[in-house]
Amino acid sequence: MSETPDPSDELTTHGVGPWKGELPIEPYYDPELLARGDSRNVIDRYRYWTMEAIVADLDERRFPFHVAIENWQHDMNIGSIVRSANAFAADTVHIIGRKRWNKRGAMVTDRYQHVLYHPDVAAFTEWATDARLPIIALDNVPGSVPIEHFDFPERCVLLFGQEGPGLSEAAVAAATDVVEITQYGSTRSLNASAAAAVAMHSWILQHAPASG
Repeated sequence: MSETPDPSDELTTHGVGPWKGELPIEPYYDPELLARGDSRNVIDRYRYWTMEAIVADLDERRFPFHVAIENWQHDMNIGSIVRSANAFAADTVHIIGRKRWNKRGAMVTDRYQHVLYHPDVAAFTEWATDARLPIIALDNVPGSVPIEHFDFPERCVLLFGQEGPGLSEAAVAAATDVVEITQYGSTRSLNASAAAAVAMHSWILQHAPASG
């Protein structure tokens, strides 16, 4: 079995160049990428791999938390939230409301991330109930629990609202728990994509094995 290449001598902001030396024979490598180089935004482990092989490998390592986002106003933050979900190996991203969303912020990570659509909160809640996944809503509403004092279930769905208005009343009502990210400055709320990243990493700190 050939060794994974060390691309450090060719690593640029655009990835790595064509494979040097004897070509590997493992089926997960993409012949076209080996020939022309790999400029995708992927970690070194997945350099030159086919997209299908990357997804299959991720499926073996995804964590049991999901991410859900309400999409009533075509929120620009959704792409960034999908990108963070991919970075933290979330199981699936759920889009509630409009099926169309701005994918620019995802930086094509949606190709490697499972995404499901639900027409409304009721349909999403029914899915979560059938999957036996508690819904953990993130918003700074009265009665919410500070995130540093909350024990995230290992299997759950983290639910986020729109930038500005936050979660809808229906979403808050559907939640098993409502958690807020403690803030210390003058702003009323965090950017939606930043809040999502904080919440996902809080789950990681509680449940993911330590790296290294």
